[in-house]
Amino acid sequence: MKFRKRIIAGNWKMNKTVSEAVELSAAIRHELAECNDVDVVLCPPFTAIAAVAESLEGTTISYGAQNMHWESSGAFTGEISPFMLRGLYCHYVILGHSERRTYFGETDEIVNRKAQAALAATLRPIVCVGETLEQRESGDHIGVVSAQVHASLAGISGADLKKTVIAYEPVWAIGTGLTASPEQAQEMHACIRKEIAVLCSQEAADAVRIQYGGSMKPSNAAELLEQPDIDGGLIGGASLEARSFVELVKIARERN
Repeated sequence: MKFRKRIIAGNWKMNKTVSEAVELSAAIRHELAECNDVDVVLCPPFTAIAAVAESLEGTTISYGAQNMHWESSGAFTGEISPFMLRGLYCHYVILGHSERRTYFGETDEIVNRKAQAALAATLRPIVCVGETLEQRESGDHIGVVSAQVHASLAGISGADLKKTVIAYEPVWAIGTGLTASPEQAQEMHACIRKEIAVLCSQEAADAVRIQYGGSMKPSNAAELLEQPDIDGGLIGGASLEARSFVELVKIARERN
């Protein structure tokens, strides 16, 4: 099996003022400034990206945004383009998070347009997929997530898929305190990897990194990260406190 570098990304959502974001990033930098064996990514709100970037200068820690529009410019009030993010030297952008899909009506087709635009701007997309509790309980979870993978990543080349990160986030475990069991999470990560092989190639499937994004925290990270197809975590609540986020990265490092 081809080695896949672990990736732990913090999604701060609509939290942290600029001063709070600098304080948090500085605390993380103090512990992880020279972390090379795990990719560490911080995704603050748009308003704090520049300040966080300055705080992280000279470290191995990457940073990114939580969303973007697919157009490079235009009359889209309140939106941010991929080239605006590149102007801030962002490395990553989260796309299709379940909160964007649920509250803002984003579809797989919209996520696909954004992913292609991100790659064209040399950003690395973190593309989110996942099922609701109703879909899981009805037994539709595999079909739902497979369809999301195909539609969200349609038309993306194998070379670009290798630059893309996929985050499996069971919607029922986002901000609820619930977590998929390691076996449930592994089943879905393996399913996603299988669909990548169908969509593109086995080579791309073996190379693409798939994160778990459903309430990963220090108390459950070890069991999740021991699963063969789980390559990291997209961290929500546990990324808002330096100690818990740093602990997650350390757990990931131990399992390389």
